[in-house]
Amino acid sequence: MSYSTIIYTKKEHIGSIILNRPEVGNSINLKLAQELEDVCPKIDQDDDIYVVVITGAGDKAFCTGVGKSDSSSSPASAIAGIKKPVIAAINGDALGQGLELALGCDIRLSSDKAKFGFPEVAHGLIPSDGGTQRLPRIVGRGKALELVLTAEVITAEEALRIGLVSKIVKGTNLAAETDALAQAMAAKAPIALRFIKEAINKGLDLTLEQGLRLEADLYFLIHTTADRTEGIAAFLKKRPPKFKGK
Repeated sequence: MSYSTIIYTKKEHIGSIILNRPEVGNSINLKLAQELEDVCPKIDQDDDIYVVVITGAGDKAFCTGVGKSDSSSSPASAIAGIKKPVIAAINGDALGQGLELALGCDIRLSSDKAKFGFPEVAHGLIPSDGGTQRLPRIVGRGKALELVLTAEVITAEEALRIGLVSKIVKGTNLAAETDALAQAMAAKAPIALRFIKEAINKGLDLTLEQGLRLEADLYFLIHTTADRTEGIAAFLKKRPPKFKGK
């Protein structure tokens, strides 16, 4: 796949997306939005990819929002729609729609220099790519309202405190730390990874009883897979499993 505003590669069951507009803070224009919306379904259809990582080029910004050429697309929704686990390596500032991209991911690791915020209200706007919906589901209603209504920009330390990110890493170590996490996850059974993501994400919009039924259905379904058989065999023989996503 050849793109002009993102770099997409895959290696050892890990798909990597780099937002590649460092000269403008990796901000989103129509082309970048379209390329993200193109690559995400292709990643989902590639059975050889178990885990996805998204980051920004350079060391200043993950994504600073929408650039001069405003995008009416929904790249955050495209990322959130990937059925496989997605890790955000937030290598710099994540603002506006850039923060929405990060919220569309499942795990967020942050550089110690990164800053986070939704500046839209200061410009007479509101978040438009899931920010008002995904943020409160992650940090809670009260903190989400505070951040969006005040347009406050917070540090990585504050983002960690409120649960917006799960870990802070020194900037120079972020790529290695993210890669280690992605490799550890990619060594797990890919079907189980997808089912766990489905159970948690869908369960948030269900009653507890409905969520428990969903979990049970997925649990029984996974027993029909070759990966489950391989997992048992590897455990009994005390060897590392060789999962194939089948």
